Amino acid sequence: MSEKETPEKAVPKAVAVKRLSEEALPKLTAKGEGRLAERILDIAFAEGVKVRRDKDLTELLDAFEVDSPVPLEALHAVSLILERVYEENKRLQARENEELDPVTTKSPANGDTAL
Repeated sequence: MSEKETPEKAVPKAVAVKRLSEEALPKLTAKGEGRLAERILDIAFAEGVKVRRDKDLTELLDAFEVDSPVPLEALHAVSLILERVYEENKRLQARENEELDPVTTKSPANGDTAL
């Protein structure tokens, strides 16, 4: 394959979506490509935000302006993603709470330790 036939490397794109309340529609909070997309992802990872790769959804959302609600065309897919993210966050929070709360045990009458 010659240099002319070599496919161009895809420029990374990122779109950030946030739901401000249970009643509100999700909104586009950031979008970018190239270095800006990499920075958006760096911030997301640093803040513990769940990231999903979905080229088609990214392309669809990229067509809309930041601060606009997620369009109806993408709302179902975004809702499913956010539902999984919220479930995972709840699961992780419950796990952290279990690790922080020590288990109280009482020793049996015979002196053995119960764990």
